[in-house]
Amino acid sequence: MPAWFSLNDLYYLLPELVLASGVLVLLVATALTPKRRQGWLSWLALGALAASAAAVLAVARPVPVDVARGLISVDAFAAFFKGIVLLAAALTVLLSVRYLDTEGARHGSYMFLVLCATLGMMFMASGTDLVVIFVGLETMAIAFYILAGLLKPDRRSNEAAVKYFLLGAFSLGILLYGISILYGMSGTTNLRALAEAVAARGRDPWLMLALILVAAGIGFKIAAVPFHMWAPDVYEGAPTPITAFLSVGSKAASFAMLLRIFLEGLPSLSGDWTILFYVLAVVTMTVGNIAALTQSNTKRMLAYSSIAHAGYLLIGVIAGTTRGVAAMLIYFVIYAFMQMGAFAVVVLLRRADVIGDELKDLGGLLARQPFAAVAMLVFMLSLGGIPPTAGFMGKFWLFSAAIDANYVWLAVIGVLNSAVSLYYYLRVVVFMFMKHEAAGSQPALSPALTTALVVTLAGTLVLGVYPRPLFELAELSARALGVVGVSATVF
Repeated sequence: MPAWFSLNDLYYLLPELVLASGVLVLLVATALTPKRRQGWLSWLALGALAASAAAVLAVARPVPVDVARGLISVDAFAAFFKGIVLLAAALTVLLSVRYLDTEGARHGSYMFLVLCATLGMMFMASGTDLVVIFVGLETMAIAFYILAGLLKPDRRSNEAAVKYFLLGAFSLGILLYGISILYGMSGTTNLRALAEAVAARGRDPWLMLALILVAAGIGFKIAAVPFHMWAPDVYEGAPTPITAFLSVGSKAASFAMLLRIFLEGLPSLSGDWTILFYVLAVVTMTVGNIAALTQSNTKRMLAYSSIAHAGYLLIGVIAGTTRGVAAMLIYFVIYAFMQMGAFAVVVLLRRADVIGDELKDLGGLLARQPFAAVAMLVFMLSLGGIPPTAGFMGKFWLFSAAIDANYVWLAVIGVLNSAVSLYYYLRVVVFMFMKHEAAGSQPALSPALTTALVVTLAGTLVLGVYPRPLFELAELSARALGVVGVSATVF
């Protein structure tokens, strides 16, 4: 065993080790199981995710612990994001069970890639070294490149994979160039040592260039405007459960990476990156909502909606306070429930004779599947921020955090954008409740899909009326990041 690694480190890395073991077991089981009998492998993947979640709870500590000589931090912040990622992955598995049978895809290879992507996301959340974060990012990205193009006979899926790979490689180059400049100027890739070196150096043109390049590279991963051009096509072409996982899991891990790098590694430059993210937030939420207004494809509409929500989430970064980061964490949990739930209904509409991703496919859903229609109504109202749903509480907390940090106009722009978004969310409701044209066979709920809908609906409603435990947990996690308040400019 290397001198810089100890048995104590193995204990604190238990969640990642458990999930990695599950990946290896799943790989062997896939090789030994005929294609027509691979359905049980989805439940094996779900078991691996549950075991990893139990390990996260087992190793969680109120005081942060550094392992592997400071490469990884085991703290409440990492545990919080790992919980979001594991929740999104578990819901993705539930959404995929019947979907894979309908598409004629292999359960084993699909679940293997989902678990690999999840493992990469967990390292992104806990890494305190740029190299560890990069390795986690690439583990996640490579898995998603393949998953986006999993449906080989589908040209849209092929196109999604190619676009995602090419633009992902380009953005990776930009991110790496920024990281290389930071390393060249500081001599370290550790975020805490980097913070000290950057603070000692002061304002420097090369540091500004590195900051812009890193922000651009991460901007691609969170689908912030103008780095969003890949999202609508990839979301539309990828398998629907993977689209849901991309919009929640990948976005959560990318925001965790963003917070680690900018709040832990570059706090002395907050006056500069705050202005940068302010502009990105305003443009992202505005462009995302306006573009969604004209969409007739449900997955593309939810893609632009996801872009707009990235703009909302950036408000927490801009505030730069404990409350701002806590509000962002709260909104992520809420967003995971309502976004995954909305995609669960889209998955329901996929049958052997109907693709089911157009708004017109929602016609008459109230009569055909009342539970799914009512659930979708709740998800749309929550995404629009209507009380008493959880979406209202999430947006209220975000906007109030912006006001507390003296970003009043940013909060006003966020509220106006939320009002605009109601139009396209209510269009979905109109099709379900007022249109009666129905095409194809009757959509049927499977046990796995029903479970996903019940979990997401319960989360959206319960967190809307009793969010206090989530608020307390998010505040604890934000404090673990060491945020002391970096707001320097009043807009």
